[in-house]
Amino acid sequence: MHGLSRAEIVEALLSYLVENADARDTLEGIVEWWLLDRTIRHDTAEVKRVLDDLVAKELILERKTGDGRIHYCVNPRKQKEIRALLKRGMSGQTEE
Repeated sequence: MHGLSRAEIVEALLSYLVENADARDTLEGIVEWWLLDRTIRHDTAEVKRVLDDLVAKELILERKTGDGRIHYCVNPRKQKEIRALLKRGMSGQTEE
């Protein structure tokens, strides 16, 4: 997870308090629950974008299950390509 900037912390705290007007907590509780929740939600959105990119490149496959959730797995036909990408370092590779 990444660290939040001062502006992001201000926005996160104020947004949380507007959404949860009765909220009260300690410094530790605010960091653990309020800010961590926002960071996780942001990170979840970023992970979804990365998954979408990897699916579009057919490096991973997505399958909808009976309960409507999507499961992801490696595309066995692309394992050689994936290993080559990992070997040379993938930073920036999924943003083409």
